[in-house]
This record gives sequence, C-alpha cells and structure tokens, in this order.
Amino acid sequence: MIPSADPSQVDSTAHIIQVALTPVFLLSGIATLLNVFSTRHARIADQVETLSDRVAERPGDQARLRDLRRRSLALDVAVVIAALGGVAICGAVLTLFLGTLRDAAVASVLFFLFGTAIVCTLASLTAFAIEMMLASRTVRTEVDEQQQEESQERTTGSAAR
Repeated sequence: MIPSADPSQVDSTAHIIQVALTPVFLLSGIATLLNVFSTRHARIADQVETLSDRVAERPGDQARLRDLRRRSLALDVAVVIAALGGVAICGAVLTLFLGTLRDAAVASVLFFLFGTAIVCTLASLTAFAIEMMLASRTVRTEVDEQQQEESQERTTGSAAR
C-alpha cells in the first residue's frame, strides 16, 4: 500500500513552489531587460567609434558625441539598478528556502527584498525611458538639420538659375 501524504504538507509545499515562481519570473524579465540594455549600449559604442574617427573632419560630430555620452550614462544607470533588482530577487528566493528563520522574520525579509526588486526594476525602466527619449531627440535633431540643409540647397539652386 502506498503511504498517503499529509494534505497540509502537500499544500504547504505547493504554496512554497508557487511563491518561489513569482520572483523567478521577475528575474527572467530583468535578465531580458539587461540584454536589451546591453544591445543598446553596444550600438552606442559603435556609433562613438565611428564618430571619433572623423570628429576632426566634421566638428558637428562633437555635439553628437556628447549626446551619445548622455545616452550611455542613462544606460549605465539602468544596468546597475536592474542588476541590483536581480540581486534582490535572488535574495528573496534564497530567503524562501531558508527554513530557520521565524515566519514573521521571513515575511519581513521577503517583503523588503521583493519590494526592493520591484523598485529597482521600475527605476531601471525609468532610466531606460530617459535614454530612449535622448535617442529620439537626437534623431529628430538630425532630421531637422538634414531638412534645413536640403532646403538651403534648393534655395541656392533656385537662385543660381
């Protein structure tokens, strides 16, 4: 005969597994964000390298380098804060599996760690939003400058005729 498990023990174990999955999903989301941040950082680094090679020829590129620096700093902040959120999530998962703490202590530690992870995730998304706004501002500025140059060329071409 198969021994039957105590229903309260099964419920308790199932509850721990359910509670542990939430932070793991958040950690997966943070890892995805870090991947996005890393990809954007690499693109900025490539642009800086390209502009640095020709900044002597085109003095206007100096302003673009300053814009890229600001974007890079915003991404640095996003990466550091997201990583701190990941650390807090790992701490929350570890706390879930520590059985030696009293229930009230475990609840307080979990609340603090999970809350910290959520706040860090929100802050990193805010820093990322700032970087995105800086990037779009740069794009709009470049388009405006290009349109002005084209307008001047058309005006100069019309005057020459």
